[in-house]
Amino acid sequence: MQLTLTRPDDWHLHLRDGAALTTTVPDTARTFHRAIVMPNLKPAVETVEAALNYRERILAAVPEGMSFDPLMTLYLTPNVSPSIIQKAAASPSVYGVKLYPQGATTNSDAGVASLDAVMTTLETMAELGLPLLIHGEVTDRSIDIFDREAVFLERTLGPLMQRLPTLKVVLEHITTKNSVEFVRAHPEMGATITAHHLLYERNDMLAGGIRPHLYCLPILKRSVHRDALLEAATSGDPQFFLGTDSAPHAVGDKESDCGCAGCYTAPVALELYAEVFEAQDRLDQLEAFASFNGADFYGLPRNTETITLTRVETPVPLTRPLGQSQVRLLRGGESTAWSLA
Repeated sequence: MQLTLTRPDDWHLHLRDGAALTTTVPDTARTFHRAIVMPNLKPAVETVEAALNYRERILAAVPEGMSFDPLMTLYLTPNVSPSIIQKAAASPSVYGVKLYPQGATTNSDAGVASLDAVMTTLETMAELGLPLLIHGEVTDRSIDIFDREAVFLERTLGPLMQRLPTLKVVLEHITTKNSVEFVRAHPEMGATITAHHLLYERNDMLAGGIRPHLYCLPILKRSVHRDALLEAATSGDPQFFLGTDSAPHAVGDKESDCGCAGCYTAPVALELYAEVFEAQDRLDQLEAFASFNGADFYGLPRNTETITLTRVETPVPLTRPLGQSQVRLLRGGESTAWSLA
């Protein structure tokens, strides 16, 4: 059995920097034509110049014979002024600005502690139509980690959407039924959904022993939330589209006494999504989710190339090089039901 699709794009991706690019860029370019590249480097990507320099380093790592177009983003901090936003909106290479609540995830120390500190910047983004890409969690330690996404919608995103109704927003890597309902209540919004949040729920990570390679942020939730994500992703609703949030960490950093959050899915992402859609008997909706909805939301042309998946069990390598270290793949040491021809 084979399935031919318009070549997909990844609308939420971490490539890291330096030597890691020699692994992460080919692993993504093998499948995806374009990707929204996250800016949470150290130092954070706060200027158009920094984004363009990072883009050149990414392009230098694209293997000969592969085509890949990195779509750059800026990291929202109080340093990102309205004039920087104007320059970003005029750039053909910058496609959004990323909001990390301070302390929410990897390299988020430079993130936003209060939206009041960046409100003039957000107002300029709303005026110019530059999308705001949101990691939607509160970081209040008094809030249970499994509730932080839902509380963010109530406390932060809801009031922001009322204040700036024309702001173009992507709620990234959604993990809850609450987020599905919130997005559908705001037709101007988009949302990305990862393969790992469609495949797994919190018992997979915690029951019978801790599995650090399933630890990600936002954290895996109850099955009722996964069921809502499955329905949204496979429904054909154009507000939902593919974003892997593929986020590599060295094995030692994942398997430590304070393990890093993130799942490395880039080498097998589309194959995993195919498993999900097949299990829901909705393979006919995979192309829209992976190849059309994101491009339409960002106002970009749909790709014209195609790729073909074959229904054959395929072993997944346990690890891949990551600079001087190794990164473990999601499903590493096991297999996928589909293979990219």
